[in-house]
Amino acid sequence: MIIRDTPVIRDIDIMRDVREILRDVYKSVSVDHWRENRNIFTVQCYSYYVQLKEFSELTRPFKGILGSIKEIFGCFLYKEDEAQIRSFVTDVVQQTDKMIQSFNISKIGYNISYIQQLTDYIKTRVREHEEGPVRYVFKSEFFIDLVLSICKKANKMIIDQHRLFREANDPVIYAEKKREEYYSIFQKYCHGATSAVIFGEIICQKLKEPIEQSIYKKTARDLTDEMRSNCESLNGNRSNLEKHILKTLAEQEDFNKYMNYIHNPRDHFKSFIRDEVSRFITDQFSVSVLPKMKENIELLQQKIMKAAHESTQHVEENRGDVGLWLKSFTQQISDELIFSEKDLTGVKHDDVDVKLLEDVIEKELHAVMSDISSRFSTKSFPVKLDYKFRPDELLIDHLCQCCWVQCLFCKSICTNTTENHHGDHSAPHHRVTGINGTSYNSSLCTDICTNLVADNLNVQIKIEGPQNAIWSITPGLSNLTYWKWFVCNSSKIWKNTTIKHLERVVRFLMNGENTQNRMQLRVWINTCNGEDEERDSCVSCQIQITVRNEFH
Repeated sequence: MIIRDTPVIRDIDIMRDVREILRDVYKSVSVDHWRENRNIFTVQCYSYYVQLKEFSELTRPFKGILGSIKEIFGCFLYKEDEAQIRSFVTDVVQQTDKMIQSFNISKIGYNISYIQQLTDYIKTRVREHEEGPVRYVFKSEFFIDLVLSICKKANKMIIDQHRLFREANDPVIYAEKKREEYYSIFQKYCHGATSAVIFGEIICQKLKEPIEQSIYKKTARDLTDEMRSNCESLNGNRSNLEKHILKTLAEQEDFNKYMNYIHNPRDHFKSFIRDEVSRFITDQFSVSVLPKMKENIELLQQKIMKAAHESTQHVEENRGDVGLWLKSFTQQISDELIFSEKDLTGVKHDDVDVKLLEDVIEKELHAVMSDISSRFSTKSFPVKLDYKFRPDELLIDHLCQCCWVQCLFCKSICTNTTENHHGDHSAPHHRVTGINGTSYNSSLCTDICTNLVADNLNVQIKIEGPQNAIWSITPGLSNLTYWKWFVCNSSKIWKNTTIKHLERVVRFLMNGENTQNRMQLRVWINTCNGEDEERDSCVSCQIQITVRNEFH
């Protein structure tokens, strides 16, 4: 009857819903883009996604291929524009994360309207950004890839939360979970068990889920405290964490991960913390996690039994009945468990003998605790908890609630421990400017901000970056070998990545409908000012050769 009258709680496919909503709005976007949409958080240059405002009117074609070929190979955008867009993307991600948390999916379930709310919010933010003091407007592809990237990032969290909701509210799953315990109660009834035995078992079965949640949450907090004390990468502040991130990156030598760390530091820090927590739980499960869980089970069992005993004494002293016992019992355990008299609504207990109840609960509670303990594992531990109670999220809240504004020149992160703090941004150690793509003669620069300031001025200078972020850079002589090593090792990869990106730009213009663009590009790809010996190192020459061969 319940199934017949209740909508079925189905499995969800977030990305399918996202694409359906986006396709309804952007039917003109090419099929190839839907197939090849990219992760916007790892994009190194946003020129593919923008049109300069001065050339974006419908009646005006690109002026001389955006003014000049030089502008094409400057990625259409100044570094300030790139930094501005990246900062905008980061802020939108943060706000949409908060929106997704506010949906409370684990309690009320998933609805496709949430995706509609996200897309509406992102669309509004994009429009507001375009209307601001910027030199460009976004193409449809930017909005599409931003929405898809944000939803991909949140996909697992939404699915996990919906699973928790479904387990608690799907009548089929609920009935399957309750079948065994109800049958056990029915057996006792058939064998002539007293009302106290049946009522005591019902109480313990009703307490099972609150007990499990309480134990998991307490164990998660204990683990968080232990990792903050004993885990080398997590036992300090953000600066200490960053040292371990840099060490890991150097060991892996993964250029894409470096790019994510450089351009999306907050996201990379969160990912690193999650990996560290997952590794700790797996490696230390039998040594640390399981003992903590068993200890918390014993402590909670003692508290519940103490509440049952004191409630029995309270009834005897006041000559009360089982109703008074239940009121006293639920009040005493309310600090530990989410459980009230309402949870026993409809359960008959008029003829229950209070004197027998304490012994019944002690016996049944032991069986409940054993069952919870037997199902505890490295896999069940994270999925049984709502996101906000997980050890990795607790550590992220502790380590990542600080300033994340980056230096316009070298991408160093402001070290202030307060987000949206007053005063200038600063960092004790700046990096080499080549990290931000600054190059000289087709090679990434190895100059450092503080050294460049010291070479030119002997005073502190202030630089205004995106979102009116004022940076204070103090002159100093720094020799950060790590970043020089990274730039020297990454120059070739950076150049190849740049070439591939700019080839896409040229192909896009060559395949476009603008005849003037195609004519000017054909002249350009058949002209190279570099000498033969320079062509191997010249980015422009390599693209000319590639595109010339492709378009004959």
